[in-house]
Amino acid sequence: MSAALDADAEFEAIYIDEESLHEPSLEALCVKATNAGVRIFTLAHGVLEKVSDAKAPQPVMAAVRMKPTALSDLPKISFALVLHEIRDPGNAGTLIRSADASGASAVIFTGQTVDPYNPKTLRATAGSIFRVPVVLASLEDAIAQLHSQGVRVWGTVVQGGSSSLEADLAKPSAVVLGNEAQGLTSGEVALCDESLTIPMAGKAESLNAAVAGSLLAFSAYYQRLDTNT
Repeated sequence: MSAALDADAEFEAIYIDEESLHEPSLEALCVKATNAGVRIFTLAHGVLEKVSDAKAPQPVMAAVRMKPTALSDLPKISFALVLHEIRDPGNAGTLIRSADASGASAVIFTGQTVDPYNPKTLRATAGSIFRVPVVLASLEDAIAQLHSQGVRVWGTVVQGGSSSLEADLAKPSAVVLGNEAQGLTSGEVALCDESLTIPMAGKAESLNAAVAGSLLAFSAYYQRLDTNT
């Protein structure tokens, strides 16, 4: 919630369990919210548990207006993650968090990917949803927009692609991650400039989508660091 305040997100209100109102961390949050002009309501103990979808909700909740970035308003891309047909909210939220941590320029949701504002997705971002531009688009439109910026688009495949250890991700790049069960279809990979594979030493057939995307995001980050030194 502090991240949302720092990002000047549009709050409807903040709701706090009355029994936790005087906890130091919440008192500090209330001061910050009040200074930002956000309304604060105190609720009777137990009310938040009834309205939250979490099994053990925090004693504070907020209603915030969320607005995705338009595809045409994408910032200049150094690296972007494109999540195509990612269905698990935990994976999607983790990838947004990893994109933030690795300095990615944007996360683009395409196809029937889970809603980035799903409560479970939001919790998994740990506040990063307010720091990374999130875009909703079709895969074709997203790739076309990336190409218009001169961004090289890599489609991830389990086997047969260029090694992620050798691929040049320091230049403006975007990585497309496919559905957790099926990955990208051959037609979807064909829309990309090149395919990309993460080398593995063990016998596991593939990596979790969030792990794979996080590895690639940080590979791009480390390559950019090497290029700038």
